[in-house]
Amino acid sequence: MKTVNEVSKLTGVSIRTLQYYDKIGLLKPAEYTESGYRLYDDAALERLQQILLFRELEFPLKDIKDIVTRSDFDKRLALDQQIEILELKKEHIENLIIMCRGLKLRGVRHLDFTAFDSSKLDEYAKRAKELWGNTPEYKEFEEKNRKSSKSEEESMMANFMKIFEEFGCMKDQDPASAEVQNQVRKLQSFITEHFYKCSNEILSGLGKMYAGGGEFTENINKMGGEGTAEFTHRAIQIYCG
Repeated sequence: MKTVNEVSKLTGVSIRTLQYYDKIGLLKPAEYTESGYRLYDDAALERLQQILLFRELEFPLKDIKDIVTRSDFDKRLALDQQIEILELKKEHIENLIIMCRGLKLRGVRHLDFTAFDSSKLDEYAKRAKELWGNTPEYKEFEEKNRKSSKSEEESMMANFMKIFEEFGCMKDQDPASAEVQNQVRKLQSFITEHFYKCSNEILSGLGKMYAGGGEFTENINKMGGEGTAEFTHRAIQIYCG
């Protein structure tokens, strides 16, 4: 057993922070002494290590608590997710270093903003949170795809991206036109059938994500041509009122 002071010195986490984690139910000590002092065993230290990893990935404390206190929390799967995100962070930082070295050679007036694009990392972090989020939509998606083979999944995704290719053919139309709005309805129905029940609220959020830059926007624009993601987003916002 270790006292709160020993844990603080070992981990670099302040005593006040450990007390706060106890107060909000994020990290409970293994036991308390008769005088009320906190004592931590190896299991508590392992939990603290998990918490600190998620903090490094900038997860809010509320999300971390939801994750690590779940009865079906998979430590190995969580670690795989953390490694993946940390590797993306490493790649992002290395790109910034390369950019800075290039600026030294070419001069600070050379304009290059590609290294600041963290959308790939942001999207993966978001997907990781969604994976651990105990949402009914995710459970429905998981249930629908549990028995799908790889070829079935590939076929389904091809059909999904085909919808955006069709949006691309409509870019010269008014996004409020009947044809375009019917295409939005087709998209919503496809998501409901193959992923999860897609309410207007969820569809509106997806539209913002499609046009938000990064991997999603790039893939949609590859299918339908430049501007398809933004056009789809505008059509969805009109559809959702």
